Amino acid sequence: MPKLLAVIDYQNDFVTGSLGFEGAAAIDDGIAHLAQAYLAQGDHVLFTYDTHDDNYLQTREGRALPIPHCHPQDDGWRLYGKTQQLCRETCANHQIHTVNKHTFGMPPAYLTHLGAELPDLTEITVVGVVTNMCVLSNAVLMQAQWPEARITIDAALCRSFDPVMHDKALDVMESLQMNVIHR
Repeated sequence: MPKLLAVIDYQNDFVTGSLGFEGAAAIDDGIAHLAQAYLAQGDHVLFTYDTHDDNYLQTREGRALPIPHCHPQDDGWRLYGKTQQLCRETCANHQIHTVNKHTFGMPPAYLTHLGAELPDLTEITVVGVVTNMCVLSNAVLMQAQWPEARITIDAALCRSFDPVMHDKALDVMESLQMNVIHR
């Protein structure tokens, strides 16, 4: 049965760019290593890309967070560090999946598509940033798409600009019967 590693929004703008924060760079080696291990085992890796165009500041999210970020034509949109290098080296691999998302969670149509492509997923591991926003949102959406899959959140490979909210989000995911490890 296939497994999926979901790498949520590990992009330059959340590490060193306009929304970068302390500690985000520290998880790069771990994410890249884990992704390589998944691919070597024949499993799948999903990279989500927070993606905003020129009208971002007119959206609900942009009005609440008026900091332009993750424009697809800017370097801030690309994956960060070794994780980006891994993606460049393996992007033609059929085990790699990518999705551009314009808000916190993946579009339902994409989840339906991925669910049809990977209907027998038994295990999903989630890593990335920001724990209390996009990591939480996408973990919940994946749990809805694959209700029988074991969802694991690797807390050591997730980060937030707010450590208190990071811990609260992990608590919420545990309360939703997700397995939180390396806390």
